[in-house]
Parts: sequence; structure tokens; C-alpha cells
Amino acid sequence: MAINTKVQADHNAPPITRMLAEFAIQHPSQGWDQAVEDQAHRTLANWLGCAIGASSHDSVQAALAAAQVLDPAPQAALMGRTERVDMANAALINGISSHTFDFDDTHLKTIIHPAGPIASALLPLAERLGSSGRAVIDALVIGVEVSCRVGNCMYPHHYDRGWHITGTTGMIGAAAACSRLLGLTVDQTQMALGIAASQPVGLREQFGSMTKPFHPGAAAKNGLMSALLAQKGFTASKRALEAPRGLIQAISDKHDWAEITEGLGTRWEAALNTYKPFACGIVIHPSIDGCVQLRNVHQLQAEDIASVTLKVHSLVIELTGKKTPQLGLEGKFSVYHSCAAGIIYGRAGEHEYADACVQDPRVITLRDKITAVVDDTISEASADVTIQTTDGRTLHVFVEHAIGSLERPMSAEQLKAKFTDQAAAEIGDEKAEAAWSAAMSLAASANIQPLLKAVTR
Repeated sequence: MAINTKVQADHNAPPITRMLAEFAIQHPSQGWDQAVEDQAHRTLANWLGCAIGASSHDSVQAALAAAQVLDPAPQAALMGRTERVDMANAALINGISSHTFDFDDTHLKTIIHPAGPIASALLPLAERLGSSGRAVIDALVIGVEVSCRVGNCMYPHHYDRGWHITGTTGMIGAAAACSRLLGLTVDQTQMALGIAASQPVGLREQFGSMTKPFHPGAAAKNGLMSALLAQKGFTASKRALEAPRGLIQAISDKHDWAEITEGLGTRWEAALNTYKPFACGIVIHPSIDGCVQLRNVHQLQAEDIASVTLKVHSLVIELTGKKTPQLGLEGKFSVYHSCAAGIIYGRAGEHEYADACVQDPRVITLRDKITAVVDDTISEASADVTIQTTDGRTLHVFVEHAIGSLERPMSAEQLKAKFTDQAAAEIGDEKAEAAWSAAMSLAASANIQPLLKAVTR
């Protein structure tokens, strides 16, 4: 017996797949203002720091070991490591590495981490092709734009269903970027986007496990393979993104086509990318910021604190409400651990999400004094923080926009310090300095070899 399901499908959607293919291939090199150009280099450098910083993590070791079972051809470099693997597995492993610390870039309108899937796909391909730095930056901007516009079209409904939007838009952006770098035709790129549309990856249920960073890695691999398949004549639906049973309508109740079409090529989502000062979910950042501010202004020690009350949007509790995390990856999804670490250490970088820190009795004692109260009159981007001290003081701060937001962006010096803190521990101070310089000036480089030399051991 057939089941009758009513689907409110839009049969009159614009030709999104074709429009994005034309944009990806036909938009002129450096066809944007200097703000977008600068942001592209910052995006690349931030991604590199995150990928190098986590390159020795257990998740990367496990992914590499699995790839090596396949005896991969040594085609491409792995950030922060000596081993080489095939392009597809390099995209996967570098993508995993870049997201393991949850410290990567964030498009705040959608909570997409754009660089993970796109840069992870581009670097192996660029190494194989001998592409110029200019071509890589162009492809990166195009890929970020495609990914974020598709995300805008679906967010927040798609995310609320339980999809990890970085993975489910990342393979589209990666396919567009790789098609651009390969020099595909518009028709081939339309096929690449169509192939990628059948490969969304990522469920929010996986947050707090190694599979969360797998999502951008798999999206990178899927996007790269989609472009390579299209190059060789593999076909797909020409309406794979917008059709009633295409990607967007299949995985989201919301499909605002204007978010993709309006201002395409003139208004840049890539200019809205941001960078995390804290190595955890973005919704916790205002709370950590408020706790660190009060700590620093009043020179607080953990033992000075009787209680901490956070008033936050409900999404904070939904995403980061783990009260008793046991492992570092779980701590990234605990507003309680994050604020306790922020108060004790004055920061919440990757070191504050090590297993040892999450299990530290001093951190646990303070964590248990923190209460989070839902107040949906407060924006997702804000937090109201009150600390009661053991000597009777009431300390309060309202954080409208956290450090690292568009309103309070990290400075160039802060971003470089974040990069160095991650990269130097893996590749040394000299290489870290060279890698930063190479990333920030990549568009002027004839190829990416100087960058690759700096970012590998």
C-alpha cells in the first residue's frame, strides 16, 4: 500500500545549479574588493593553523592509518606531517585535522565553517596541478561563496532538523572550487555540483565525537571527487540542487532562492567570515568572553567564586548543554566546562579542551558552580554573565558581541598569535613564521610549493 506524503515542493525554482556553475567558472579572477581579498588570505591562514595544530591528534592518526590500509599513491601533502597520500585522502585527512579543535573559521549567519571542506579539497589538487597562488585564492573565494549562499538558502530549518550544515554545504562549495581550479567548462561544473548534491554528510548527533570533524573532511573529499568525475564525463541531474527532489528541497523545509541569486558576484558572503578566539562551539563564545572579562577586571581566582549564572539563548543549551563532559571533545560542547576553564586560565584554546583539563578536579569544582538559564530575549550572539564571589560581591557583564565576531573582529596580531600558538608546537617556530607569511601572500606566489614546504615536517 502506497503511503501518501504531502510535500510542499517548489516546482518553479530558478536554475540554481546552472547559475552557480556559471558563477564558479565565469566570474573574473580577483573580481571583488580588497576586503574580500584580505579575508580570503586570513581564511586560508586560519585554516592552516587549525589543520597543523591538530595534525598529531588521535583522530588524525586514526584517519591516516585507515587511509594507509589502501596503499595510497603519494600525491599530496598532509598539513603538519611528513606522510603523503592520494589527493582524495589528503582532502579527507586535512579536513578532519582542520576541524578537530573546533577552532576554525565561522560564517556567523549560518554557523558554517567554510574553509574546512574547501581549502582541504583545494590544496591537494593545487599541488597536483602546479596551480598558482592566485588561482587557489580565486577558487577559495568562489567555493566559500557557493557554500555559504546555499547555507543561507536553508538555514536555520535545515540545521534544526539535525544536519551539520558545514558538511551538507561544504561538498557543494568544494566541488565549485575544484571545478574552478581544474578549469572545467560550465557544463562540466554543473555536473560536478550535481554529483556533489548526492553526497551531503553530517549529523549533529555526532557533535562531541571524532565524527564531527569527519564531516568537513568527507565534504572536501566528496567535492574534489565530484569535480574529477565531472572532468571525465560523469553526469548528474542538471537541477540537482533546486529540483523538488533535489538536495535543497529534500533536506530543508526552507528554500529561499533569493539568498543564492541576489547579488551573486557583487555581494560577498566571503567578506563575512570570522575567526574563533576560543576552541569550541561559537554559541559559547559570548559566555566565555564575559567570564574572562570579569576574571581579568576583578583579578578573580577560582576559589573566589561562589556561583556563576549565565543567561543565554536556548540554542546554547541545546548545542552545548553537557554538564559533565568526560573527554576534551565533549568539553567543546559544554558551556559549563568552557566558562570554568575561561575563568581559571583566562583563555579557552585547544589546551583547555585536552582530556586532562576536562578531568581536572579544580575545573570540575568550578564547573559545578555554573548555572545556565535560558532567556530567548537574548540573542544567540550575546550572553548575560553574573558572578557571585565568596566575599559577597555581585559582578556582572552583558556581552552583546563576543571577541571574534564581525563587530569585534580579531586583529591581525591576535590572528597571527593564534596561528603561531597552534602551528609552532607541531612544525617549530621558524616554519610557523614562514607558513604564516606564505599564506598571507599566497596570491602573489607562482605556485604553492613554498607554502607546502613550510607547513609540512
